[in-house]
Amino acid sequence: MTTTAPPPAPAPLAGRREWTALGVLMLPLLLVSMDVSVLYFAIPYIGRDLAPSATQQLWILDVYGFVLAGLLITMGALGDRIGRRRLLLCGAAAFGAASVAAAYATTPEMLIAVRALLGIGGATLMPSTLALIRNLFRDAGQRAKAITAWTGVMTAGISLGPVLSGLLLEHFWWGSVFLINLPAMLLLLALAPFLLPEFKSPTAGRFDVTSAVLSLAAVLPVIHGIKELAKHGLELTPCLSIVAGLALGLLFLRRQRTLSSPMIDVPLLRQRMFGGAMLANVIAMFGTVGFAVFFTQYLQSVRGMSPLEAALWSLVPSVAVPVLAPLGATLAARLDRAYVMTGAFLLASGGFLWLTQVSVDSALWYVLTGCALYVGGIVVAMTLANEMALGAAPPERAGAAAAVVESGTEFGGALGMAILGSIGAAVYTRGMSAFDPAPVRETLGGALASAAHLPPASAEPLLSAARTAFTDGLNVAAFGAAGVMVGAAVFSCLVLRGGSREG
Repeated sequence: MTTTAPPPAPAPLAGRREWTALGVLMLPLLLVSMDVSVLYFAIPYIGRDLAPSATQQLWILDVYGFVLAGLLITMGALGDRIGRRRLLLCGAAAFGAASVAAAYATTPEMLIAVRALLGIGGATLMPSTLALIRNLFRDAGQRAKAITAWTGVMTAGISLGPVLSGLLLEHFWWGSVFLINLPAMLLLLALAPFLLPEFKSPTAGRFDVTSAVLSLAAVLPVIHGIKELAKHGLELTPCLSIVAGLALGLLFLRRQRTLSSPMIDVPLLRQRMFGGAMLANVIAMFGTVGFAVFFTQYLQSVRGMSPLEAALWSLVPSVAVPVLAPLGATLAARLDRAYVMTGAFLLASGGFLWLTQVSVDSALWYVLTGCALYVGGIVVAMTLANEMALGAAPPERAGAAAAVVESGTEFGGALGMAILGSIGAAVYTRGMSAFDPAPVRETLGGALASAAHLPPASAEPLLSAARTAFTDGLNVAAFGAAGVMVGAAVFSCLVLRGGSREG
């Protein structure tokens, strides 16, 4: 006579305390994601005050994301060992202090360095929020809702950053965009000890400093090499930089296999659902962050909007999110999540293809429609990918797993800004090759600043050429992003099938 094992007990449901704690976790998430985009409208002002070169301008924008991506694995592992709430509080203090330093930077080099410090602070905050969600919400249905909220707040932060930036730039100097972090960080420091429980991994061993150094050293050379290849074409030095970074990455992974308490769970990374979902997140953020800088500069510098006006219009594409995100969740409850993700990525690709036809004098509704399509598609794909990845990770390894997911997310954003931004810069430079001086050929902001000191007869041809060259760069970057989204759709369909059953 055979007996069947009783079904496993259902996971306990989260109550009011857990949902309140989720609200507290949204605060650092909102601010860290805002800092990815808060400089989009401030760049012309920074250009006038600090006069960065085109390369320095790119580093000011994306060094935050690079350092954030490079340290997320380290900070996720550290949170598993010292406590995720404690790491969150340390990060809040560091993030606030670095924000003050960034607000009063006096040179491009100083601003780049302080933005890197902000990345260190942000790296302590991001994995803690996602890891604590995995611990707070054991029920799969509730966890899916919490992750949907997490993804929505993260993307809202990227959209809200330019709005707050625009509001502040209407009345204050560009450094004020960093000071908005202070009240929220102080609030987090006051509330978190009372509302957030502490979690540590019971199996976490000794923290490995060598692995921490290797994880950061592997990311920065790869990103730097990609940036240089996109800007200058095939050259030996950036190729060697990429090879060196990849070699260090292999050393890092090899070391993880030999440690009794590794920073990342290599077998988990090899799992189809976890590793595949993480890669889908990388691709989604590649398109989101990489193209956002084009959209905001197009509104402000091509169409001539004020920072506040442009920031408010930049929120319009986000109206697609409340419609498409619940629709995606509903479809995922009935269909394989991989097929829903495939459709979401194809929708995003269609939005980017739409934007390849934007011109200097395109109707505003046309531009906003294309952006709404790609934003809505990407948010649906990211929500499902986060749910799939976090559901595959055991709760005791939530910190390390969340760090890997977040590392991929931030890496994708930094990579998108580097590659798409460099492609756009290269197209702009070719279009402006007949103009002098060098700042005019390097950035649209440089051309606008130069035109302000010219008589109208000379300024108008320069402005017309610069705006056309920038829009051409936007078109080429959009075409590249569309191709990447198609690749993500194919990958999701072929690799992630069955995620609804395995996740």
